[in-house]
Amino acid sequence: MAGLEDTTISALYTLEETIAGDIFQGVTYPWEVLPKIGEFIITLGNTLPEDKYEKKGENVWIARSAKVFPSAYINGPAIIDEDAEIRHCAFIRGNAIVGKGAVVGNSTELKNVILFNKVQVPHYNYVGDSILGYKAHMGAGSITSNVKSDKTLVVVRAGDEQYETGLKKFGAMLGDQVEVGCNSVLNPGTVIGRQSNVYPTSMVRGFIPANSIYKKMGEIAQKY
Repeated sequence: MAGLEDTTISALYTLEETIAGDIFQGVTYPWEVLPKIGEFIITLGNTLPEDKYEKKGENVWIARSAKVFPSAYINGPAIIDEDAEIRHCAFIRGNAIVGKGAVVGNSTELKNVILFNKVQVPHYNYVGDSILGYKAHMGAGSITSNVKSDKTLVVVRAGDEQYETGLKKFGAMLGDQVEVGCNSVLNPGTVIGRQSNVYPTSMVRGFIPANSIYKKMGEIAQKY
């Protein structure tokens, strides 16, 4: 039966697949690092080698091998890692780490996020107050909703257990290789286990176990 142990950092992520691995040290659950992302970026950015990363503007570090389209907007603190691609009209509002080989697409908006290596948010996505694991992919138009409509603090629920995060803003935690279908909405406090798939146009809430297929609310199938 699912429980909070399935929502831990070790259960969701391969820390070797992010430049931000150190931010997760000493904590159990990934959402615990959300308030620390901006300060962590500034500390890490100032240690990055100048032969591989160029500092542009205030607290923005962009790998020299990254491809950033002229129309993209990047506000600091931010790190764009090696071989990442920031496409036309991408809007990076700040407190964002974009991993190696990741893709931030046309009109995609990021705010207070960690994207592990090879993450793809390529078409009209909003990702805020969220962490996306290695090779996670969000289909066109899928978004993270990061504030509850009643403005109360976000609670993570997994099985019969729950964790009061104390956070007003909390989008989604996506484990490694999660696939989110087009035009889906991930509600505040959503946690999706490794290698799970979400059907297109889904409305997702709560915890989805690893190696699952989310079809609709109350209908989750295990992969074989």
